[in-house]
Amino acid sequence: MNLQVTPKKMEGVERLLQVEVPAEEVARAEEKAARRYASSARLPGFRPGKAPPAMIRQRYGDAIRAEAVESLIQEAYKKVVADSEVKLAAQPHVHDVKFAVGEPLTFELHLEVQPDVVLARTQGFRVTRTERPVTDDMAQEQLDSMREHHATWTPVEEKPVEQDMVTVELATADEDGSIPEGKEYRLGLGGGQAIPGIEELIMSLRPGETAEKPVRWPDDFPDESQRSATKVVRVTLRDVKRKSLPDLDDALARAVGEFESVEALRAAVRTDLEAEAKREADAEVRQKIMDEIIGANPFEVPPSWVNHMITAYSEAYQVSEAEREQFASRFRQMAERQVRRDLVVDLLAERESLTATEGEIDDHVAALADRRGMDVGKLYASLQKAGRLKELERGITEDKVFTWLLSQNVVE
Repeated sequence: MNLQVTPKKMEGVERLLQVEVPAEEVARAEEKAARRYASSARLPGFRPGKAPPAMIRQRYGDAIRAEAVESLIQEAYKKVVADSEVKLAAQPHVHDVKFAVGEPLTFELHLEVQPDVVLARTQGFRVTRTERPVTDDMAQEQLDSMREHHATWTPVEEKPVEQDMVTVELATADEDGSIPEGKEYRLGLGGGQAIPGIEELIMSLRPGETAEKPVRWPDDFPDESQRSATKVVRVTLRDVKRKSLPDLDDALARAVGEFESVEALRAAVRTDLEAEAKREADAEVRQKIMDEIIGANPFEVPPSWVNHMITAYSEAYQVSEAEREQFASRFRQMAERQVRRDLVVDLLAERESLTATEGEIDDHVAALADRRGMDVGKLYASLQKAGRLKELERGITEDKVFTWLLSQNVVE
């Protein structure tokens, strides 16, 4: 195929080409499409494949031209990509297609190519490591959280107070002043689940009592149409439950994790917090070193890769369709950084022969099985079935890459 290709943008990871297919190539493609239609077309008064070409073109002209244009675009962009010898990062896009009878076919071809990452400098950086000490208050906060988790809820016949759990039947007057049948809700008071005026009305009642009162909606209510509105609200309080926290004693320690005493539980909590502080400090060092490397070795990343990362995270966080655009705007910079980080890790793993080996993966699975008290073969099969082996391999590779980087740089 003879093509005229005019570069419009050839720098970076995004390329834009103007492609022109000569009119004679277009005519041949149309003729080929017309013959295909003629071989199977059924027209009244003619056997299949015997209708005159002029009638075929008259009847199926638009479809023939569309098929010809589509086939030419596919053939043309494959030839352009092959001739340019680039590594595509995503499927090419075709824009601004122009075609008229007897004229050349023209279109713009938008390509995203894989970046040429050259890590000229990966050594000689100096970063600081900050490990935040675990305080008694932090340990106590964790212990208090355990008490909250093991709290019990006891019915009371008193007026509810903040932090009580209540079951209410709630109804709001319609525009004509009538109050419909109420709906049942379960609310934790003081947690912002109900507007303040309704919580005040609930806390004025004892179980079994009903009250009606005008309630003013807050000025910052999410639904703008309801802001500052005053409506009559009817509340029936069905029941009240009050939270009771267990004592921080040996009994709680045994319930939490079969610890012999509360002191043993306290020591375990501190050990866990110290291990978490160390992991956070290690992660921060990794991030600082990676930031230094990316800053010293700038490179572009394909927008499609960034968009793919944003989509993956939005699905993982279960972001609704209505919030996807806002999420993408907030997360784009972080997603772009993650793409750069992954590219650097991949390149260093290949360049320095740091990719996880089968033996290292087997050893990791064996150690994991030993900690869990499982059969190694069963755990391996389970990880393979769940698609977790690639994730495990990636983790080992990243650990090796960052161990190598730490040996090449200074951590203070």
